[in-house]
Amino acid sequence: MNKSGKSLVKEARLFGNLQVLAITSLLVALSVTFGKLLAVNITQSFRISFENLPILFAGIAFGPWVGAVTGMIADLIGCVAVGFAVNPIITLGAACVGLVSGLVSHFWLTEKNQKSILVSVAAAHLVGSILVKSLGIYLWYGTPLSVLWLRIPIYLVTGTAEAYLILLLFQSRALDRYVKGVYRT
Repeated sequence: MNKSGKSLVKEARLFGNLQVLAITSLLVALSVTFGKLLAVNITQSFRISFENLPILFAGIAFGPWVGAVTGMIADLIGCVAVGFAVNPIITLGAACVGLVSGLVSHFWLTEKNQKSILVSVAAAHLVGSILVKSLGIYLWYGTPLSVLWLRIPIYLVTGTAEAYLILLLFQSRALDRYVKGVYRT
């Protein structure tokens, strides 16, 4: 098994860590709160929220698998909590947000600095939010592609804010020690 394969296995082992499970549960709850309860709904297909912030954080802090599961569970619970029908493509998009942010931050840009966090967030939103979730909205609701282009400026603004907030979190020495401690246990 190559180095990245061993690393992916190590990342998957975090699911057995009670601390990671507790933090992931809190991040899921935050994502549901930000995405479903505190969102600004523009139309049925558009809302402005920070639902991806906890998912991005999970991927960047704990790796791609924890990020993907956080996104998937947050979307499923959020839909059930507010009575939305579950759209499996949008759920896949939420999982992609956590997966891609974790892959980029853990395997390509390993330092938790401004550049790596911004690239991780941008890549995650490009794949998960703009491509996959937009496809789900297009197929599920029939929203015209010409309207879906409006999602790009929304994610440019929210993604920039999310990257900045995550950078601030990682500048905390206590959080840095906690995340490194989780990997040592």
